[in-house]
Amino acid sequence: MSDATAANVEPKPIPADVDRWNWGAFFLNWIWGVGNNTYIALLTFIPIFGLVMPFVLGAKGSKWAWRNGRWDSVEHFKRVQRRWAFCGLAVWAAGFLLFAGTVGGLFHTLKHSDAYALGVSRLQSSPVAAAALGTPITAGFPFGNISVEAGGTGKADLSFSASGPKASGKAYVVAIKKNGVWSITRLALQVDGSDGAPIDIIGGRDSST
Repeated sequence: MSDATAANVEPKPIPADVDRWNWGAFFLNWIWGVGNNTYIALLTFIPIFGLVMPFVLGAKGSKWAWRNGRWDSVEHFKRVQRRWAFCGLAVWAAGFLLFAGTVGGLFHTLKHSDAYALGVSRLQSSPVAAAALGTPITAGFPFGNISVEAGGTGKADLSFSASGPKASGKAYVVAIKKNGVWSITRLALQVDGSDGAPIDIIGGRDSST
């Protein structure tokens, strides 16, 4: 093989300033790969590979992008990669804010729902719950789902922590809405450390009976 041919197949040398972690490749993986002619990033779409490729791209992306692209200088390369990093960070920040807003909105909706307020009120006024937990009873954040349909109907299936001076546990509420009014169909309390079935607060008995 001639020297000229050998020179054509030798990989482009990697400057020391280029051989570093690439945040753009890490954050944007396959999008960054397409934009930088580094199509190995498409392995992100393959199960299992998709879990490790962002880290592989972050570690080796700068080398691959340098060899696969046309750059005027090291400074040109670094300037472009900084833009990719900024865009990737912005996308992830926007995604995090959207996720946090969605979760926060859900918690706010559940916390201020009439079904939750009714369940807490019934629990706090129940002699059965007072005997199990003591008074006053404090209720935690609710989890679950609430669906409301046209015509003033709906259903709620919620759970929340409940604690008092004597013990703590978890309350379970099932409520329905008819003609715009919520009513509880099930309110049960599982006391922490109890091996028995939840206590039926509405009927004052073990809910398994």
